[in-house]
Amino acid sequence: MNAHLQPTGSAYFIAKETQVAESHTLSVLVDNEPGVLARVIGLFSGRGYNIESLTVSETEHEAHLSRITIVTRGTPGVLEQIKSQLERIVPVHRVVDLTVRAKTMGQERPIEREVALVKVTGAGELRAETLRLADAFHAKVVDATTEHFIFEITGKSSKVDQFVAVMKPLGLSEVCRTGIAAMNRGPQGM
Repeated sequence: MNAHLQPTGSAYFIAKETQVAESHTLSVLVDNEPGVLARVIGLFSGRGYNIESLTVSETEHEAHLSRITIVTRGTPGVLEQIKSQLERIVPVHRVVDLTVRAKTMGQERPIEREVALVKVTGAGELRAETLRLADAFHAKVVDATTEHFIFEITGKSSKVDQFVAVMKPLGLSEVCRTGIAAMNRGPQGM
């Protein structure tokens, strides 16, 4: 076996050298019952797949269904394998690769949003600059004292990343992010 094809403890080494890893957003509709999330996560960890973002919430209360949104990275072959393995987990009703669906609809990506709470501490001129920049990012003040602000910011992950980077020199002390919620454009449901 060639040295560059040696197993790395990850399933990514299986991919052909011509395939390029890309980020995809998967939406998984599951029964809302104990242990389902653990089974889904176990599939990823047991095969060396990485999860870049994970959100879970009950979406259909009467039907007891939850939606898991997973952002992962892999080659097209690895992503197809992940989707196929997810579909075989018993309480999984449906798996949709939102990234693939968006591209088939002529769009670059699905609609993706993330919420973050960002705490910034500081005094004097820095406080005024912090508020000015938060306003430019349309971040909302959800808590404030004479020593800190907590902002709520919603948008694409890149916007949240930029806001966090801008707040670092101003006294960033804590960040809590929800992970990505995603949906395709158009009238078709999941």
